[in-house]
Amino acid sequence: GLQLTDIDQLWVADITYVHLAEEFAFLAIVLDAFSRKVTGWAIATHLKAELAIEALDKAIAARRPAPGSVIHHSDRGVQYACADYAARLASHDIQPSMSRIGNPYDNAKAERFMRTLKEEEVDGQAYRDIDD
Repeated sequence: GLQLTDIDQLWVADITYVHLAEEFAFLAIVLDAFSRKVTGWAIATHLKAELAIEALDKAIAARRPAPGSVIHHSDRGVQYACADYAARLASHDIQPSMSRIGNPYDNAKAERFMRTLKEEEVDGQAYRDIDD
């Protein structure tokens, strides 16, 4: 496997839902696999590709990685597989990587972050709306 030695070598991305009083919000994150810090995130009440792209754009703006230095790993969700997302990665010379079909363990770092976030911050909360 890939041996990480520094930040901005591998970013992992995922989307999860947060139950609100009357609807769901969706949270997209980009996580640096070495530091395990969120480098970009976005939240919305839709699951369109723009949600994932906004999180990616924030990560790129925050980290400003050197061209060709980052591998971006995600599951095979339509938001990550769409042409607009692939084009954004290509325009910043970020190499895409995707999990094998039906294998969440391939994106374990992102999945674990989402689980911890839900256990520690989301579960048991009564969020009224997306601004809460």
